[in-house]
Amino acid sequence: MDLKGSVCLITGGGSGIGRATALLMAQRGAKVAVAGRTATKTDSVLSEIEEGGGIAQSHTIDVSDREAVFHMVTNVEKTLGMVNVLVNSAGHSSPNRKLSNTTPEEIRSVLASNLEGSIYCTQAVIGGMIEMDQGTIINISSLAGTEPTGFGGIAYGAAKAAVVNFTKSLNVEFQHTRIRASVVIPGEVDTPMMDLRPTPPSAGARAQMVRAEEVAEAVVMIAELSPDSNIPEL
Repeated sequence: MDLKGSVCLITGGGSGIGRATALLMAQRGAKVAVAGRTATKTDSVLSEIEEGGGIAQSHTIDVSDREAVFHMVTNVEKTLGMVNVLVNSAGHSSPNRKLSNTTPEEIRSVLASNLEGSIYCTQAVIGGMIEMDQGTIINISSLAGTEPTGFGGIAYGAAKAAVVNFTKSLNVEFQHTRIRASVVIPGEVDTPMMDLRPTPPSAGARAQMVRAEEVAEAVVMIAELSPDSNIPEL
């Protein structure tokens, strides 16, 4: 699918994988709605896209706020058009990551940003995709959700495992339509999230990690597939 002129909504778009994906999709000609919790970060991505001649919007939002998500999508649909591609990249881990010290508040926060936000954003765009009988939903999970290592934490790993299951459920529900869902499961990615680990990785360790731009290339490759094709899991 040619992304030129298509509308792409990217959550977690202010940094890391979301930022890299927003910039690359804009380079391919998409109109990009960049959503994130920190206005300065999403505005910076917006400026970079516009300086390159692209069309974009910046939305400051907590994706775990369902009402705010629906309001944002309504705004995007009115100004840019129906959402053709949704990239659910928002999500964080917790300061405490072991069973013994992860707090109830941390569990709720991690599940809300990674899982609830992905569900709410998908619920908000799905009506337009059904109307168009076409749409691509790309969820960003992690190897922490399939092969726990302890680095991500118990709440983060559980949330990312749920994102994989959520993606599979979407493909079951919409298997007789041209709406497709894919989940990208990268290993360790060198993003600002690494700075939040209880013991941040060394510069040498980060140099061996996947770059956010490499994950973005995978996301865009999926989005550009023929509408009748899909890579459910990558």
